[in-house]
Amino acid sequence: MEVKILDILGQTCPSCLLIALKEINLNYEKLRKGELKIVIKTDHRDATRTIPEAAKAMGYEVEVEKIHTYYEITIFKINKRR
Repeated sequence: MEVKILDILGQTCPSCLLIALKEINLNYEKLRKGELKIVIKTDHRDATRTIPEAAKAMGYEVEVEKIHTYYEITIFKINKRR
């Protein structure tokens, strides 16, 4: 799986959310097919709420992890096999 790193350290909301949504929309096909994970690095705590809420509403899985002085928000799609 391809991993795309989006470094938005130093940005504040709402720009954090807008940048993340733009990246999600630009990579829509790969995300939907489960071929890509987007890892967003942010030091803005509000983004750990707004970005995951928006991504989940779009049908994606989201993980948030605190790493030293910043957060990593990982957005991906789980392909369910039948």
